[in-house]
Amino acid sequence: MTLFDGIYPFYPQPRKAFVFNVSTIIVIVVFLTFACSFLLITPGIRGRARLYWMLRVLLSLIVGVVIVTVQFTGDWETGWVTANTSYKSFSQALVNVDIGLHVGLAGVNVTLVGNPVNQVNETINYNEHFDWSFGADYDHSYGEGLEKGLPNPILYVAEKFATRSPCNLHRQYRISGHYASATLWVAFCTWLISNMLFSMPVLVYGGYMLLITGAFMIFSLISFSTVRNSLMCPIHFGTAVLHTGYGGSFWLTLAIGLLCLVAGIAVVALHYFSLDLLKTFFDLREDKAEEHQEMTQVYVNSHCANKGPCPSQPSKLNSI
Repeated sequence: MTLFDGIYPFYPQPRKAFVFNVSTIIVIVVFLTFACSFLLITPGIRGRARLYWMLRVLLSLIVGVVIVTVQFTGDWETGWVTANTSYKSFSQALVNVDIGLHVGLAGVNVTLVGNPVNQVNETINYNEHFDWSFGADYDHSYGEGLEKGLPNPILYVAEKFATRSPCNLHRQYRISGHYASATLWVAFCTWLISNMLFSMPVLVYGGYMLLITGAFMIFSLISFSTVRNSLMCPIHFGTAVLHTGYGGSFWLTLAIGLLCLVAGIAVVALHYFSLDLLKTFFDLREDKAEEHQEMTQVYVNSHCANKGPCPSQPSKLNSI
């Protein structure tokens, strides 16, 4: 086995995770740090407001971390198939393998796992990522796979997404992924604005922005779903066909988008039908009560207000 640019063709170098990558881990760690920082503040909050404050912070952070994390995950659309197929070029040997396809907003991962893992004197456990994000060249990544001598099933699936493929999958998924990603970033901006509005006594506008956040998340799902309305190029491995369906990131985005819509509707409805309850949940009613209590401690002499200034000391009453 010879080296190709310092790399063995069949292939001991590190492999890229198909669902969690470095960017995803960084985003999760950052939001967990924010969550821990906010939780350290909770002992200084009194009474029932502590529970309400924790609920608001945790729900808001969950929405934010999902919006950012799904940008980097690779399981918006997934599919698996088990097949007997050729393993290498110029070889008649057949292997029994599980072939997985994982489509994200920025690229596609192809997974190949043997049943069992050790076959034909090799360990069959591959996972390859092919990127089509801005500034990336998918065909170049595919060409590198050819040069490294990747197994035939991986190259066959990756070829379906090449720009010169008659299947036209590359253009469909790339455009829909870019629009979905852009829409999610708009949802992230509206999420930030809603948090700023909820920190001010304009709660109804925070509810409106939360509705807009949920709407943009739903729009991103619609944008990604448009690719399935076009004719799909079948991926055959003998008699077996690789079918794909919506993955975990798609359904998670849908759940959080619906949560934002429900929460926004609840805030707007409470503003018009039960404002006191809404202010209690956002810890605004207590401030009003304290202000009212301070105002009630000021006594005004109506006689002095009508007749003029009163002496600083009360005068003694003359006995009759």
